[in-house]
Amino acid sequence: MRQPFNAIQAEILEAISEALFYGVEMVISPAQVVENLQHQFGLISGTKPEQIGLLIDAVFIVLGGPFFLIRSPAGRAQVIRDRLELTTIDFLQDLARIRTIIYAGYYGHWQGDTQDDNVDNPVHAQIGFTLPRFRARGPGEVPLEIFEGRELTHHDFVGHDKCPGSVGVIVVGSGAGGAVAACNLQAQGHDVLIIEAGPHYPSPKITHEERRMTARLFVDGGIQTSRDNDFVVFQAQCVGGGTVINNGIALRVDQPGMIHPSAPDVLEKWASIGAAVDKSRFDAAYDAVEKALEIERIDPKSGVNNGAHLLAGWHAYANETNDPVNDAAPALWFRKNYGPRRIEADCAYCGYCNTGCPYGRKNGMAQSYLIKAREKGARILADARVLNILWRADLTDGKRVAEGVDVEFPDGQRRTILTTQGVVVAAGTMASSRLLMASGIVGAGDCISLNIASPVAALMPEDRVVRAWDEDQMATYVDRGDFLLESHFQPPMSMASLLTGWFSEHARRMQNYSRLVSSGILFPADRRGRLIGGKLHFKLDAEIDLPLIRRAIATLARVHLAGGAIEVYPALARGGVIYPGTDIEAFLEEGIREADDVVLSSSHPHGGNARNVDPDCGVVDLECRVHGTTNVMVTDASVFPSCIRVNAQLTTMAMAHYVTVGGGVFGPNI
Repeated sequence: MRQPFNAIQAEILEAISEALFYGVEMVISPAQVVENLQHQFGLISGTKPEQIGLLIDAVFIVLGGPFFLIRSPAGRAQVIRDRLELTTIDFLQDLARIRTIIYAGYYGHWQGDTQDDNVDNPVHAQIGFTLPRFRARGPGEVPLEIFEGRELTHHDFVGHDKCPGSVGVIVVGSGAGGAVAACNLQAQGHDVLIIEAGPHYPSPKITHEERRMTARLFVDGGIQTSRDNDFVVFQAQCVGGGTVINNGIALRVDQPGMIHPSAPDVLEKWASIGAAVDKSRFDAAYDAVEKALEIERIDPKSGVNNGAHLLAGWHAYANETNDPVNDAAPALWFRKNYGPRRIEADCAYCGYCNTGCPYGRKNGMAQSYLIKAREKGARILADARVLNILWRADLTDGKRVAEGVDVEFPDGQRRTILTTQGVVVAAGTMASSRLLMASGIVGAGDCISLNIASPVAALMPEDRVVRAWDEDQMATYVDRGDFLLESHFQPPMSMASLLTGWFSEHARRMQNYSRLVSSGILFPADRRGRLIGGKLHFKLDAEIDLPLIRRAIATLARVHLAGGAIEVYPALARGGVIYPGTDIEAFLEEGIREADDVVLSSSHPHGGNARNVDPDCGVVDLECRVHGTTNVMVTDASVFPSCIRVNAQLTTMAMAHYVTVGGGVFGPNI
């Protein structure tokens, strides 16, 4: 395996590791931390490892160059405190994120290949974490065993050497939008080829080695950022798309009883800007998807620790405030496409949803719609990136006609695949926008919305060992109207990267891993972004978004405290702790003055190729056909004309069903 960091960069990483753990017992050596990072980043394809190498070089210069290396660990720690820990300079705040890389190298430590190889993992022992293989499950609990017989096999894929030269319909992307569209189109008699840029990872191939799975299943190894590094944007690169690495949350944008009554009406907003949907058709699309995936409320036993904490804390907080807005807020267990229980494929709540389900219990696209599409005759071509859409030289009724796509394989070889009927683009907001831009579609990649999240962890008293890691990662939520609160907890590597604190303080928090609880805020940032040079440019509004962030975090901090927490750790760049009695508003006013001051991420960007009746206001029409073309559609979240507030998975599937379920989507052969 390649070593992405050169000898000097490795020496710098080792010196920083020694400094960050100064005064802390390290159960693996700094050299082992660096070896872990070499392994992790060696697994990541693309240019991200080289970018991290440049970050290491920049940190080295800022910390004093060679003088930093010759200092003692204590001296190095002091330099880091002085220059990075409490900085308010944007550039230095970006460099300060080197700490999360080091912590990933330490807490992501993995021995050998299997869970059995890690029965004596010293890092796990230090923080009191137990891998699923060694957890005791009592009567009535779901066994941590694989549910067999629901995976695609190698027979379901077209080999690169047998790539067809021509097909009926090309579907680009195999996630929520692409799989549903492909299944419907194949059922209508079209000859469908699904092209997926990422590899196929069936459940038996998925492991609990966080570093490997994030490197393999996520774009940029899970550290894709916006142009100015203000946001981390999580996106999948695998067969099944985001449904492989998500938590299966299935919320409609307008479901009575599950959405706050004062929340903005998303469908009404769409209608007001020229992007109306037929409500009865859209509800029918939701119904069809929910029936196909057998979506249902999760079993509360799968979230009895962290999930229950959020609900208990919310109810205690709401009772204290006596605020009608809080009283009206739904506080519920999530509905998800796990299982279904009907076939006893219940979620095994191992806590690793975001790095794929090794137990075959997530009913994602690779376990449902893609299998149905294959049964009807569709073909799947994986590890193949579509570079651009090819157009016929002549127009039809003044519109462009797609005649095929250019495809690139990992070894650099390229092929052209022709279409006799049309192209469906469903590669996700970012990749679909890039593809349409590369194909000459004007307006693509503009007006991107984000549901933005920020984590807030908390420490429970010594007598409250909650073991929040031993349950469904995301079990419950509260819809406050202008923002949501969602319970979530992460395995060690990811949790260490989210937790604030430096040096011994961060180590103390991780060593109290079994006493931590965690939730996050989720708020909408509507049409603030666009792609520039292929990367997301996204700026928060200082008058709208920052006050909302502060208000949401303040609310969640109070919820944690009402639930019994003794310390609350909002994800602020400069750290800090909220205790009972803290002036929370003043604390957050001081701590959050710009986006760089707080850890922000998004798992479901949408928009960029919006639906609109007017070609000047959107990229696709109301049936998701690209304006000015005869046979190109977009069926992923990039067609959403404004922010939908909630998790995008179910609405993406419903939109894909909405525009492809009827006959006549594509006409006769071109």
